[in-house]
Amino acid sequence: MESDKYIDSYLESFSRVKDPQNPFQGVSKLPTMDEIGRLQDCLMSLFYPGRGAHGSLEEAVRFNMDHFISLLRQCVYYAYSYEERLCGTSSSELFERSALVVDRLMRQLGAIRQLIKLDAQAGLDGDPAARSLSEVIICYPGFRAIAMHRVSHELHRMGVPLLPRMMSELVHSRTGIDIHPGAEIGESFFIDHGTGVVIGETSVIGNRVKIYQGVTLGALSFPRNACGQLLKGTKRHPTIEDDVTIYANATILGDITVGRGSTIGSSCWIKEDVPPRMRVLNRDPEMILVSKG
Repeated sequence: MESDKYIDSYLESFSRVKDPQNPFQGVSKLPTMDEIGRLQDCLMSLFYPGRGAHGSLEEAVRFNMDHFISLLRQCVYYAYSYEERLCGTSSSELFERSALVVDRLMRQLGAIRQLIKLDAQAGLDGDPAARSLSEVIICYPGFRAIAMHRVSHELHRMGVPLLPRMMSELVHSRTGIDIHPGAEIGESFFIDHGTGVVIGETSVIGNRVKIYQGVTLGALSFPRNACGQLLKGTKRHPTIEDDVTIYANATILGDITVGRGSTIGSSCWIKEDVPPRMRVLNRDPEMILVSKG
């Protein structure tokens, strides 16, 4: 075969290859982005079965729910089997663990749908260009990003490997909105326009928060241990309290708090706490008019 003269040297790059008699030990199937895409499309149809549905509401929901459960169980199983490919965990144990995750998520799905209904209403109430809830649900990238985040966040909380991050990154590629599945987001959240929004892993966002395109909730620095390695899981992103509005291209960095009811103006750069009910603005830039004639 053509690969014979290359395979041995290439396999040396895989540190997990230990047994020359079994050079492919530890290989396991990963969920693909195509599978994640089908999972998310099915989930949106489950949340809003009027999207191409036929028959009664119960028939449409049952059809989409069965399809979603099947896709989710497969993706969760692949994620677990890849994560533990060298741990000797049996397939039956991985199937059992995957089934438990699916059961826990499905029992929460009604509550998640109630949350995204509030998100859709926040979009309608917060954008004068929105004509109906259907327009927000079908057309707004911010709404889709939030809806998918609410599911990926639950999977993240359950400790499911890989899958929550794959879900968030696919939404990122589709909408331009990057929300880490670890971020905690309250009720009635609205992202207007959305392109370029970044919300970091340890961000905490309260209720009725509205943000515009280009907003970053990021980390100011990355703490390290005595060996110089990054510390994982530390709080390093902002907390945004209830009823805050953050306008386009504002950057808020570090483990700081923006107090309840405050407004952050466009292009502000914030690295320290903002008290409640403050308006943070940049000085107006000087406009210079020069004749072309």
